[in-house]
Amino acid sequence: MIFLLIGLVVIVLLLAIFAYNRLVTLRQAWKRAFADIDVQLKQRQDLVPNLVETVKGYAAHESTVFTQVTQARATAMHATGVAEKSAAEGALSGALGNLLAVAENYPELKANQNFLKLQDELGDLENKIAAARRFLNNAVAEYNSAIQQFPAVLIAGPFGFTPAEMFELTTDERAETRNAPKVNFGA
Repeated sequence: MIFLLIGLVVIVLLLAIFAYNRLVTLRQAWKRAFADIDVQLKQRQDLVPNLVETVKGYAAHESTVFTQVTQARATAMHATGVAEKSAAEGALSGALGNLLAVAENYPELKANQNFLKLQDELGDLENKIAAARRFLNNAVAEYNSAIQQFPAVLIAGPFGFTPAEMFELTTDERAETRNAPKVNFGA
């Protein structure tokens, strides 16, 4: 009887150790995914001044747009948490969209090789950010599910495993994704 009790205690202890280690691994995975997004966002923030300066050369009188982009970039650079970064980067995306819309009014700018290169780099970074955001949100969902599942739920609370935040689209970004791009093949 005593061996059965000792065996049961050992099994419960091993399950607790396994659950704890799995939670630590999942928490590290979402933190690593957030760090990966942070790298992509920093690259985009570094690209913004070059893009602004290139457009400024052609559209100097569009100062409101340049101010919006500069302020959005500064806010994004100082954001810390997931929700704060998500909101700040959404604002920066909107400001960059306005900047690129201004560029559409200047045919010489649209033909400028520096501008085209910067625009391509920005597009590439946006794709990387979107992929990194999907990866982060998947890691967060897996982690959040794990801390709510039995038997890990018994360990999660006492050991400080709290739910992680998703890197969500802002309201403006959601509206943009609902609107399909218009394609016109007519002359």
